[in-house]
Amino acid sequence: MKVLPISGTAARGGARRRGARGTLAVAAGTLLLLVSACSGGAGAGGDAENAAAAKDAQQVDNAPSQAIVTVVPKDGADGVETSGALKVTAEKGTLSAVTVTDSKGGKVDGRMSADGASWQPVRHLAAATTYKVHAVAKDAAGRESAKDTSFTTLVPQNTFFGEFTPEDGSTVGVGMPVSLKFSRGITDPGAVEAGIKVTAEPSVPVEGHWFGNDRLDFRPQEYWKPGTKVTLSLDLDGVEGRPGVYGKQRKTVSFTVGRSQVSTVDASAKTMTVVRDGKVLRTLPITAGAPSTTTYNGQMVISEKYKVTRMNGATVGFGGEYDIKDVPHAMRLSTSGTFVHGNYWAAKSTFGSANVSHGCVGLHDVRGAGDPATPAAWFYDNSIIGDVVVVKNSQDKQIQPENGLNGWNMPWSEWIK
Repeated sequence: MKVLPISGTAARGGARRRGARGTLAVAAGTLLLLVSACSGGAGAGGDAENAAAAKDAQQVDNAPSQAIVTVVPKDGADGVETSGALKVTAEKGTLSAVTVTDSKGGKVDGRMSADGASWQPVRHLAAATTYKVHAVAKDAAGRESAKDTSFTTLVPQNTFFGEFTPEDGSTVGVGMPVSLKFSRGITDPGAVEAGIKVTAEPSVPVEGHWFGNDRLDFRPQEYWKPGTKVTLSLDLDGVEGRPGVYGKQRKTVSFTVGRSQVSTVDASAKTMTVVRDGKVLRTLPITAGAPSTTTYNGQMVISEKYKVTRMNGATVGFGGEYDIKDVPHAMRLSTSGTFVHGNYWAAKSTFGSANVSHGCVGLHDVRGAGDPATPAAWFYDNSIIGDVVVVKNSQDKQIQPENGLNGWNMPWSEWIK
């Protein structure tokens, strides 16, 4: 029996097995390639999407702000009103910064609304002045929008000013108010008063009171304390005090309160007691108003001093009763003509014994004001503007607070109304 070799079959079988293993290896490699290709494809797609998203985000960041800034008056406007005309607003966003400056670089104070949608100045603008506005707003995404404009306020055809007392840098008595006399009658006192500030150091409340429509006085409740520094700030440039009439002052003045001196005239006893810083300096014999021309009662402030002056009865309603061209050591107490002054024409014995004047308080003196030893000369030399003279026990009424610088005769409750 012939036996056939099995090696060929085995070889073929081995070859088939090897082929199968090769096929499996190829299939596995193909699968790996497919898997690798899928993985690689997914990674490439993610990068593209991220890049697109980043590009979209950049485009959003580079988009213009949605906020819109509006400034009224318009850019380049001329003849703009000094009050109520300037306003900055923002739409689709909120204001983040508003700066308004004048031609000298001075900043205008303003007030932002609670929601950040608008801004307005807190007080009037100056007349005939160019202002620059820089405003910035942000939208919901934080993107900024800015606007820069300029405008010029009106040039007034009619103006007013306030004549003030006391003088800048002066030293005055404890009774001195701050008094402003306006050149035109004021019909908007609130606007004018808002442009005036009176402060004191040490601090004390100071309130203003109008006498008519052309005078405004300021004082504390009690006399100033010695050593107080008082500052008056006038910011009236551009204030419309009456229709078509604008203020033109921007000024700061200050004065110092000196020692306290209050002199009390007793018209019945015919004496004047001079008290400085709580101590009696002298008691002087005087002559007050005669029974038919009595002296006002009340607190009066020395507002003017003249070493020699003329007194004519015709100027204060007395006709031709007197005209004395050289009255010595005269100090004004009222607008209506009440003075403390020297008297050389009455006998020396008159003082302290009789009231013979036309309403003034008289002190013994010599003609020409040349003797420093007389009571009138002594009182003149020891008095300053703003010192207080109180008259009591006269057969006359109390002086009106607007008659001179005599607002102390008005109760504080009435003064501050």
